[in-house]
Amino acid sequence: MAAKDIYHDVCVRALVKDGWTITHDPLAVAVEGTNLLVDLGAERIVTAERSGRRIAVEVKSFVGLSPVQDLKEAVGQFLVYDLALHQSEADAGRVLYLAVRTSVYDTVFEEGIGKLLMKNKAVRLVVFDADTEEIREWID
Repeated sequence: MAAKDIYHDVCVRALVKDGWTITHDPLAVAVEGTNLLVDLGAERIVTAERSGRRIAVEVKSFVGLSPVQDLKEAVGQFLVYDLALHQSEADAGRVLYLAVRTSVYDTVFEEGIGKLLMKNKAVRLVVFDADTEEIREWID
């Protein structure tokens, strides 16, 4: 099993505070003989009349020596997992998010190539505050 990101548990607590139920830790996705492990699967019941919303979350710390290298790896992994989720019958309809800390969003995704990715809606983000363990923003 792959090692958990250093902010994995913080993100879990933030999601739970935000009303999500963690259903998978990790979420296994199988596509044509390839098994992938997305960090988290979660769901939330919207109302009694409407079906629940299901998400998958890949947590990324961005603590490497190069934020650009971290970004390339995170976006590449996001793309692979997003395609796999769309192909998986068991996880059809589950929406993938890349989870990053507020400080990462402010420095990586609001300038340069990260800003370009956001402008072109290349990734969906859930931004969390690592100190308060709260979700700050959902960006589709």
